[in-house]
Amino acid sequence: MPELERARRPATDGHAPPPQARVWVLDDPRVGTANQAIGIAERLGVPFRRIPLAWNRWTAHIAGLVPGGSLAGLRQPSRSIAAALAGGAAGISLPAASERDGGMAAAGPSLRPDLVISAGRRSGAVALWMKSQFGCRIVHCMSPGLGGLWRHGLFDLLVIPQHDRPAPAPNVFPVLGAPHRVSPLLLSQARAAWQERLAHLPQPRVALLVGGPVRGSDMPPAMANSLGRLVARLAAGRGGAVLATTSRRTGAEATEALSAGLSPALHLIYRWGEPEQNPYHGFLASADAIVVTADSISMISEACASSAAVYIACPELAGPRHRRFAETLYQAGLARPLGNALGRWPRPPLDEAGRVADEIRRRFALD
Repeated sequence: MPELERARRPATDGHAPPPQARVWVLDDPRVGTANQAIGIAERLGVPFRRIPLAWNRWTAHIAGLVPGGSLAGLRQPSRSIAAALAGGAAGISLPAASERDGGMAAAGPSLRPDLVISAGRRSGAVALWMKSQFGCRIVHCMSPGLGGLWRHGLFDLLVIPQHDRPAPAPNVFPVLGAPHRVSPLLLSQARAAWQERLAHLPQPRVALLVGGPVRGSDMPPAMANSLGRLVARLAAGRGGAVLATTSRRTGAEATEALSAGLSPALHLIYRWGEPEQNPYHGFLASADAIVVTADSISMISEACASSAAVYIACPELAGPRHRRFAETLYQAGLARPLGNALGRWPRPPLDEAGRVADEIRRRFALD
């Protein structure tokens, strides 16, 4: 079925799930992690339910050592799951007896999932617990943590980034970068939504996606200013404009340094946390070229979902995994390191969430 047709089927974003939803997504509080599982679920074309997770910082990473999985890593561990099993809204207060694992396991068959999609080291234990209780299939993105690795054969499908060098196995499905929610349909909608608001800006339009250090303090202001000056020069030299966004890790001082560096070119800048609508998706969809800092595998993966030329900047921000990922993209012709010129080259958009969804449909019956 063509992607657009699948997208028009009655799948939901999980906020108001219909009672017949048999695909559940474990919703990690970290957006980048959760978006991997949610993005795959959105591409399946079936209703799904989001189960919000809240972690206990002391037990979350050891819960996976429990055979059969565990909810011990969750704060108030059963509340959101029990609410979903009961068909209620997440976060409601439930009687204590209903929050015990046995109470959840006793839920009626019509409320049990057929497929659970999870992401991140901590949620692997919850996914394994659900499989042991409900007999559902589980698809997990990223490493499932130490305990999950010991029992990796229990996962029906492990979606592991190539840059993490997964060992080949029948249930391992390597992906390039990170699955996400930036689908062809989302880009089409964002392009239409932002077309009029960006109409005054000349082309080529260069989207500049700025992150910051993977760990530690904010981005060095001198680095941000240098990046801004380079991208402004490249865009202005071709008569174009810059569409810039920052992130939480950029920091206020670096954001202002970036803005000053962009001043020689016509530009828009969205500062992280501003009350206006975040133009991130609109910038992705409207750009002729995208420059993205090397620190964020998620942002680079989302940039590669577009049809624009993708350039990776500030390699000094990248850790070993990020560098391996960038090298894989360069070898595949999907991105290039930022230099002293911008251009275009033929490349297919990267759509790993769609590819994983196709693999799930191939392996498992969902209808």
